[in-house]
Amino acid sequence: MIIYHGYTGRLALLLRNAGIEPGDRIRVEGNGEFFEGILMPKYAIRSGEDILVLKLDNGYNVGIKIREGYTVKLLAKKEKSQESQHVAKPGYTHTGKRIPILMTGGTIASKIDYETGAVIPILSTSELLEWAPDLENIGFFEVREVMRVFSEDITPIDWEKLAFEVYREIEQGADGVVIAHGTDMMAYSASALAFAIREKPVPVVFVGSQRSSDRPSSDSILNLKGAMIAAANAPFAESVVAMHASTSDDLIAVHRGVKVRKMHTSRRDAFQSVNDKPIALVDPYKGEVKIVGRIWRERKRDRQPVLEARFDDRVAIVKAYPGIQSEIIDYLVDKRFHGIVIEGSGLGHIANKVIDSIRRAIENEIPVVMTSQCLFGRVNLNVYSTGRRLLEAGVIPLEDMLPEVAYVKLSWVLGSKTRNISEVRKWMLTNLEGEINDRHSLDLFPRWY
Repeated sequence: MIIYHGYTGRLALLLRNAGIEPGDRIRVEGNGEFFEGILMPKYAIRSGEDILVLKLDNGYNVGIKIREGYTVKLLAKKEKSQESQHVAKPGYTHTGKRIPILMTGGTIASKIDYETGAVIPILSTSELLEWAPDLENIGFFEVREVMRVFSEDITPIDWEKLAFEVYREIEQGADGVVIAHGTDMMAYSASALAFAIREKPVPVVFVGSQRSSDRPSSDSILNLKGAMIAAANAPFAESVVAMHASTSDDLIAVHRGVKVRKMHTSRRDAFQSVNDKPIALVDPYKGEVKIVGRIWRERKRDRQPVLEARFDDRVAIVKAYPGIQSEIIDYLVDKRFHGIVIEGSGLGHIANKVIDSIRRAIENEIPVVMTSQCLFGRVNLNVYSTGRRLLEAGVIPLEDMLPEVAYVKLSWVLGSKTRNISEVRKWMLTNLEGEINDRHSLDLFPRWY
């Protein structure tokens, strides 16, 4: 059987004889209609040997069944890759800012590879400049891959590695650090870097992309540009997430890393601050940073950062739900987990039948902390009897801390500070990086009307 870039049979022969390869622009005509676009390689052979995969000008792929009488015409060969004419300058640009970009994987800062059909990461400074040449007007930067992992596969060990790489860049004089990261678990990593590097002198800016760079609606370049502007010019020195502020290509919102959550699967403005406002809005066209929220730590280049990047991976999150079984908590105790985060209902509740198991965990020196799956608002265990029973058992209520932030902070406290349960309580209730907001205004709760 002939296989040609994934195509088989008659279609493979047609493409090979015509000298058509993935990446070439072609025109398909037949049955009174036509399609133009870029030929893509084919992976799903079982989908039918007469199906041709074409990337249309709108950015979407379409499968076309090549029937008798259809023609496939070569319009233009793909451009051969050439070295970018934009070369990273040896030293600072006129802005005098050095902004390293650390790649960890994900959709952001990637490009289409027509040899394989995949969206592949950009791994060099010259590639990034070829893709977005005006970035060099913001500052001198260097692209460096520190890991290549899907964000859903990120582990606490990866946070430790990433924190060390960021700390090293800061120690070497970076004026800000940008981290390109997959969006699904980006809020976790942003929280981890908030705690792992204390007393940051410059911003650490996480940035991702909801849509790949080969799509016309991609948010990659604008998000990255906004992140770099924030890293270079923002007056704060915190771990933050920079993403689209709306569905339009207008502003980039900069969210505090310990107060942000991905709230939509696919919208470009998926990230929202919870129980807080974004710290700033960035105009990527004017290069301006407008402060709209509170600054927890101001930029101060001569501040000495402190690296405390140990995370305990024996921490679990348990979500309260109707019918929850106490065996879940008992299992974590028996398996010698070191900490438990409960994502409780309402003000911070869980079924009363589980409280004895929670008490057992605490008696075994396993701290149990309480958050709310409501997200907005705060935990209050003093209102109802269930909450008071949880307090009596020794549960630590975490105010308005997000469940994922509680998980990261507890992991950090147990790994970097202490496993003494009374000391853990003190650390968890100490507002270290703005993870607890003491006051909530009415405008912090989003409404559609």
